[in-house]
Amino acid sequence: METVNSLWDSEGFRRALPLGLAFLALYQILGPNKSSNWSEPPVIKSPLEEVERLSSTAKNDLPYPPDALPGARDVSSPYGTIRVYEWGPSSGSKVLLIHGISTPCISLAGVAKNLVDRGYRVMLFDLFGRGFSSSPDPLTNPQNIQLFTTQILLALASSPLSWTGEHKFRLVGYSLGGGIAASFTSYFPDLVESLVIIAPSGLLRASRIHWTSRLIYGGLIPRSLVHFLVGRRLGGGFTPAGSHSKSGNPETTPGRVIEAEMPDEEEKRDHPALMPDSQASLFEDRPGISVADAVKWQLENHQGFLSAFVSSIQHAPISEQQGRWEVVKANKNKLRGGKVLMVLGSDDGVIVKDEVEQDARGVLGDDGLEVQLIEAGHDLPIVKPVEVVQHILTFWKD
Repeated sequence: METVNSLWDSEGFRRALPLGLAFLALYQILGPNKSSNWSEPPVIKSPLEEVERLSSTAKNDLPYPPDALPGARDVSSPYGTIRVYEWGPSSGSKVLLIHGISTPCISLAGVAKNLVDRGYRVMLFDLFGRGFSSSPDPLTNPQNIQLFTTQILLALASSPLSWTGEHKFRLVGYSLGGGIAASFTSYFPDLVESLVIIAPSGLLRASRIHWTSRLIYGGLIPRSLVHFLVGRRLGGGFTPAGSHSKSGNPETTPGRVIEAEMPDEEEKRDHPALMPDSQASLFEDRPGISVADAVKWQLENHQGFLSAFVSSIQHAPISEQQGRWEVVKANKNKLRGGKVLMVLGSDDGVIVKDEVEQDARGVLGDDGLEVQLIEAGHDLPIVKPVEVVQHILTFWKD
C-alpha cells in the first residue's frame, strides 16, 4: 500500500496519467473492436442494376418493367435507393399513395392514373425491399413506422416541386400502406391535407392473427428458419380453395401472403386476376403485368424482399395502433372535411369490413370517419380503381 501511495504522489506519475488515459480512450474509440461503429449500415440492393443490363425487349417482358409508370427516378439515401414515380399537372393538388406489404407500388397504378386524368399530381414509391427500392438490413433497420416515415420524407424531399409547407398533400394508403398513412398523419398533422385509407391495416384484431403466425414471427424461431419457411410457402403458390380458415389473417400468414392483395381461389368467379387462362392487367397497354406476377418476380429476384416482408410482419403498424389513431382524431379539424375516408371491400377476407369499421368508429368517432363499400375483396384498388377514385373525389368535393 505504501508503494502505491508513493507512486501516486510522484510527480512523474501524475504527469503521465492524463496522457495515458487519453490514449486509452482513443483506443476504445478507434480500436479494432469498435471499427464497426464507423461503417454504414448494410444495404441489400434491388434488382435494378441487373434489370438495366437487359435488352429493351427483355425489360418489357418483365412482370414489373422499370418504365411501368411515368416519372421514374431513383433517390439515393443512407438506406439505399428508393424508386419513386411522380407525374401529373405540376399545378394540380398533390396526392401521395402508399402500397401494401407484399406488392410494389404498381398495385396502385390504376388509382394513380385515374387521379392524374382528373388533374391531380401523384407520387408513388416502392417501400424498402419491394420493387426497385433497396432494403436496409432489417437487423439494423427493422421495417417499422420509423423507417417508413423516413422513407416518405425522403421521397417527398426528392421532388422538384414543394410537397410541404403552405401547400399540403393528400395521403392515400392501401392495406399496410393504410396503417402507415394513418400513423404518419398522427405525427405530421400539418403536412397532410386529407387522409384516405383503403382496406387498411392498423386496427387488425388479435383474433385475426393465427397462432402459427404468432409462432413463426414471434422471434423464438431462428431467423434463417423463418425465412426458409416463408420463402417456401411464398414460392409454393396458392393454398387450395377451402383449405384455409377465414379466422387467420392472410397478410400475417405466410401461406397466403400473395393472396392477401389479390383474389383468392373462392373469389376467382368474380375477379379474374388469377384465372388460369387470363390475369387481370394493371395497365391497359401492358396486358402481361399483374400483381401476382410482380410479387413472384420480387421473390425470385429481390434479395431483400423476403427479409423485408418478415420484418414488416414483426414491426410494421398492422395491429394495436389505436393510440396513433387517437392522435389523428385529436387533430381531425386539420384534415379536409374534418374526417378520414375509409374504403372497404364488401367481400374482403383480410380486413373484415364489419370489424374494422366498428373499431375505427370506436377510435375516430362517427363524426370523424366516413366509410364507403365496394363490391370486391381485398384487391379493390386493383380490380375496381375507377370506383375507388369516384369515392375519393366525392369525399374531397373538388
